[in-house]
Amino acid sequence: MAGLRVRCKYNFSLFGCGIGLVFLALVAQSCATLSQVNSYGTIAPNLQEIPPRQTVIAIQRGEASWYGPGLVGKKTASGDIFDQTQLIAAHKTFPLGSKAKVTNLINGNSVEVEIKDRGPFVEGRIIDLSKAAAERLGIVSAGTAPVEVELLSESAPRSDQPTRARNN
Repeated sequence: MAGLRVRCKYNFSLFGCGIGLVFLALVAQSCATLSQVNSYGTIAPNLQEIPPRQTVIAIQRGEASWYGPGLVGKKTASGDIFDQTQLIAAHKTFPLGSKAKVTNLINGNSVEVEIKDRGPFVEGRIIDLSKAAAERLGIVSAGTAPVEVELLSESAPRSDQPTRARNN
């Protein structure tokens, strides 16, 4: 090995040549991972997909409760069958089909639910959650908890629900 000599084209020292090779290797590696063919058949940057941002339309704070054991299999206000294993909720005014993020103000747990029903019908409460949503928030045993509810998005009118045309 003592007789091994490495010569660079531009007469750099072995150290300088090694630095140059490392730099070229890093550039080649980054170029290889910067773009990939995405599912649309086009070249896209190799970035993690970022979910679309949801706009917060309204925020409420108040008491949440959970409901449902006696309602399993019955129709909700949206016309769907109530299933306490789904992440759904009842709200007095939020549009049916809209999404809401509910955060337990005691433990910080949060869950996104779909508004499928009307309620709660107990004074002082702002939202009723399915058992699955209440479990995620950690309020099943207590029954209620202080929460913050963020209305995230409104859904388009369902195709099976009539819409009224406005006369101007």
